[in-house]
Amino acid sequence: MTTQTTTLTDRYVHAVLRSVPEDRRDDIGRELRASIADMVEARTDAGEPEADAERGVLTELGDPGLLAAQYADRPLHLIGPRYFLTYWRLLLRLLAWIPATVAVVVAAVSLITEPDAASAIGDGIAAGIETALHVAFWTTLVFAILERVDVDPGLPGWTVDSLPEAPRERDVSLVDTMASIVFIAFFIMVLIGQNFRSWVQGPDGDDVAVLDPDLWSGWLPSLIGVLVLNIALEVWRYRVGRWTWPLVGAMAVVSAAFALPVAWLAWDESLFNPAFVDAVGMSSQVLEYVNLGIVVGALVTIVAEVGDAAWKAHKATPLTSGAAPIAR
Repeated sequence: MTTQTTTLTDRYVHAVLRSVPEDRRDDIGRELRASIADMVEARTDAGEPEADAERGVLTELGDPGLLAAQYADRPLHLIGPRYFLTYWRLLLRLLAWIPATVAVVVAAVSLITEPDAASAIGDGIAAGIETALHVAFWTTLVFAILERVDVDPGLPGWTVDSLPEAPRERDVSLVDTMASIVFIAFFIMVLIGQNFRSWVQGPDGDDVAVLDPDLWSGWLPSLIGVLVLNIALEVWRYRVGRWTWPLVGAMAVVSAAFALPVAWLAWDESLFNPAFVDAVGMSSQVLEYVNLGIVVGALVTIVAEVGDAAWKAHKATPLTSGAAPIAR
């Protein structure tokens, strides 16, 4: 028995064939019509009316676009399972540092060329967002193309060596990390903002910067850069989950890179703006005590931070013992 095709079948076959290569349409059309006819015949032999059988078969075959993609061996996903994990890991790594780096650089350049803290921060944020969009777009585009071309890109595959270490108890919480980052970011804003907005006014009514404006020629941008590195260190510490000796070493370098210049500037009496000292009526003796307190505080901060980090790293380091095992 041969089931005569109807308008529904013709429409379905046409919808499939328009999405397959032209040189294969005749073969696919004959194969598809024969399959539909056999499936309809099986239903009618079971007692189902022919019109209902045809509609049921076409419903069972599903969207003609999906069927055409199967015939043409064409993926319907942007990035499939072959490349997705590699794509996702690479994208996260790129987004973890490239936008932030661009934002800091653009903000610093904007601040140097046009000393407006609000404008510089806005330029940095806009540049960071734009960079993140570009990174996401171009990375996705490259992997989408790889998904559709018959070329082996030579990407490294998974091996047993890729297995992560077994999870250990986390000593660093997300709340503590975010609090540290927010505090450092606020301190950066204070350093930048004090040059443009101050609670102290000079004789002419203008705001007087707390720190010596000459420090913007080198010292203050360097110190702000160290604070940005401190934020990166906090992120690194959270990802590791505990203090390690490499982290302690990095903490020692970053702490010294910030505290020692501050201590030297205070000792050299080059830290505060002379106009600020005059505006608040600070005597030379009081200024000397303040600078001495900053020097001592900076040095104590280095010792306290590095000592605390070293102690935590020591406690987190597993102890090894050369003792012989206890006989049972």
